[in-house]
Amino acid sequence: MAETFKFELVSPERLLVSEEVEQVQVPGAEGDFTVLPRHAPVLSVLRPGLLDIGAGGAEHRRYFVRGGFAEVGPAGLTLLAETAIDVAELDAGMLVAAIKDAEEDVADATLDMVRDRAQTRLDHLRQVRLALGL
Repeated sequence: MAETFKFELVSPERLLVSEEVEQVQVPGAEGDFTVLPRHAPVLSVLRPGLLDIGAGGAEHRRYFVRGGFAEVGPAGLTLLAETAIDVAELDAGMLVAAIKDAEEDVADATLDMVRDRAQTRLDHLRQVRLALGL
């Protein structure tokens, strides 16, 4: 059996993942890095990208993450993400429709605050599309 470490993925809404894993590829601000058991302590800001979790053998789960940071320490890896979306739950058609709706919201906004919020949502959706290569 391969050696594992504790991994937790936390979003503002809830704890998404809390389990023993073999490796995690993290989209760090300075570039992607892979965390393995007994990794040296690291603190990294996240950039928008794909988080790849290797739990055993060929089993991998991927999340789109945006904002937040990753901390590697003696207890394992904790990743606090402003946004974390399970790639398995994403539908390309729904993503395209959401981008179109967000573009319309930006165009229709009359107040700066509303436009800024709509633009942030649009930028987020475009980052998801780019990260997934859609």
